[in-house]
Amino acid sequence: MSGYVEMARVLRNEQIGADVWIMDLYAPKQAAEAEVGQFCNVRVTGGTAPLLRRPISYAGFNKEEGTITLLYRVVGTGTEIMTHLKEGDVLDCLGPLGSRFEMTENMLLVGGGVGIAPMLCIASKLNDVEDTMRYTNEEDETVIKPVASRKATVILGFRNDSETFWADLFKDCPVDVYVTTDDGSVGTKGFPTAIMGELIQSERGEVKRQLTPYLTGKKQGTNSTSASHTTDATSPSHVAHAINATNVTKVASTTSETLVEASKVANIGFTSVMTCGPTPMMKGVAKVAAEYAVPCQVSLEERMGCGTGGCLGCGCHGRGGKRYKVCKEGPVFPAEEVFFE
Repeated sequence: MSGYVEMARVLRNEQIGADVWIMDLYAPKQAAEAEVGQFCNVRVTGGTAPLLRRPISYAGFNKEEGTITLLYRVVGTGTEIMTHLKEGDVLDCLGPLGSRFEMTENMLLVGGGVGIAPMLCIASKLNDVEDTMRYTNEEDETVIKPVASRKATVILGFRNDSETFWADLFKDCPVDVYVTTDDGSVGTKGFPTAIMGELIQSERGEVKRQLTPYLTGKKQGTNSTSASHTTDATSPSHVAHAINATNVTKVASTTSETLVEASKVANIGFTSVMTCGPTPMMKGVAKVAAEYAVPCQVSLEERMGCGTGGCLGCGCHGRGGKRYKVCKEGPVFPAEEVFFE
């Protein structure tokens, strides 16, 4: 499908970094069908300047409340116009668009720049129980059980310590966040690839993990903690979905009986690497993932016109001479399909 055009109502539009803003919008049709890794295409004015829509990844969505969350960086006229939107204003949004990340049991999420947004979206959905399996028991009763819980570890790459506000957005997610910076001002000096090897091997139990998380997000019933700072209140809230028990005969009595503990999932090591950010970073991440034989999914960032596959403006080369439309057949691809040189 090509998404819905909604005149989404602005609920929040706040600056959280030097040139980065977070926006919550009431867009119930998109929120109901959005999936992790997808995006919306926003039109910032009713005129012709600027003419094209701006693609922005979902940083979160709440199906029950009908809201979507966007993170955007001010890089030109269009995004600068967005900063002037106030609560109650409307924004023309087309979505959900594109392909999704295929979540697995134990994920390593690697993000940089505004590519952190889809990583945040994944991290906020780890405890969702909307994915279910349905079966009939021996008493011929219909039972719906949530699938096993998922686990994730996050690596964020920054230029320096002025960008650590990105990490604060994960404080309500049940993840450990590791940070690298180009200048070594916080976390590990270097790029995210500098610590991927240790995290992958330690997750398999092959080596002892020496790295310390920059931030440990909120587990169920706990508060987030940080080794080096106090988090702020800029993080968007995400509500885990409950199973609607009115339409079934019997539902499992407690979540703890049906969800696999994250600590057990860790024993099998990372089952996938997912990444979004600058292309050189993603290529490096994909290379390291391949070296350790961990499947990798990448979300490409390309300039887009229509966002629906009609204008052919976002094409990219694929393996075997294929040509992909990033907006429609992506933005999420298996790494080996688009990084093959």
